[in-house]
Amino acid sequence: MGFRMGIVGLPNVGKSTLFNALTRTAAAQAANFPFCTIEPNVGEVAVPDRRLDTLAGIAGSKQIIPTRITFVDIAGLVKGASKGEGLGNQFLANIREVDAIAHVLRCFADDDVTHVEGRVDALADAEVIETELMIADMESIERRLANLQRKLKGGDKEAAEQQDLLKRALVALEDGRPARTVEVSEDERKSWDMLQLLTAKPVLYVCNVDEGEAAKGNAMSDKVAEMAAAQGAGHVVISAKIEEEISQLDNEESEMFLTEMGLTEAGLDRLIRAGYDLLGLQTYFTVGPKEARAWTIRKGTLAPQAAGVIHGDFEKGFIRAETVAYDDYVAGNGESGAREAGKLRVEGKTYEVKDGDVLHFLFNT
Repeated sequence: MGFRMGIVGLPNVGKSTLFNALTRTAAAQAANFPFCTIEPNVGEVAVPDRRLDTLAGIAGSKQIIPTRITFVDIAGLVKGASKGEGLGNQFLANIREVDAIAHVLRCFADDDVTHVEGRVDALADAEVIETELMIADMESIERRLANLQRKLKGGDKEAAEQQDLLKRALVALEDGRPARTVEVSEDERKSWDMLQLLTAKPVLYVCNVDEGEAAKGNAMSDKVAEMAAAQGAGHVVISAKIEEEISQLDNEESEMFLTEMGLTEAGLDRLIRAGYDLLGLQTYFTVGPKEARAWTIRKGTLAPQAAGVIHGDFEKGFIRAETVAYDDYVAGNGESGAREAGKLRVEGKTYEVKDGDVLHFLFNT
């Protein structure tokens, strides 16, 4: 299981430049004018995880298969998008299809790059997009509530649950709060997710700063960090220009370049980690002489469901999972050493898979 992250932002904030860097392609045209991205460009990239390389080296794996993340570069939004201004209708439709939103905010000053609002104010930019999404959600909720009336009169329990969730979301929106602030129980989660409210999606604020500020950010990115913390959202500081340069270098050159810039890792790594944290995701591994492979699951996933990510038959016929923690696998120099050290465990159907677990599933065919 991977996940789809939509990259959004006002025109000319650097989101297409960031997309190009992340996907190491030139699929999204980065130009100094609004709406240079007309169709949502989609790019898949491998999730960097040094643990996978270490495991492959120990096992002598012929192939290394990382898990992947999909980035969707969505057309620039402007004020009035909820009413169809600019490319608003298309923007709103595309954003419904992603798991999370990476909201790129311009935290740099550059007279050569115009701003659609004629000023540089990251918090105001964030408010423009949030407001448009909230307006679109309110209109959608009002339509849905009206359409539910006939089912409600017939005593439809599912319709009653939908009405309750929609009304709770509407109260929050009318109070100026996004739908993601609504408290939803585990029993309600599936129905809530099916509503596909735009402001219910987790948000990661991406502060695009100048090259010289990539390591520590600046006063504007600090304000964004405060806003994100208040909202329970994520945030990360990145220089899209640096990421674009790094994407053109090989591994050795990129590491040297990062060191020169005072950075310990590429922005892609930080962005993916922040996205994983935002969605509550983690990684487990399967390792052997043929391949070492990473798999993405949600935190709290039980062993049978984790096996189902590989193949449905693994979940249906699940018997047990032979489990070694990553550190124990490395310390034992492989599965045999971990077994001899008493670190290989046999786990059943109620085992909650941990991040970094090396698993071997046994199942009935």
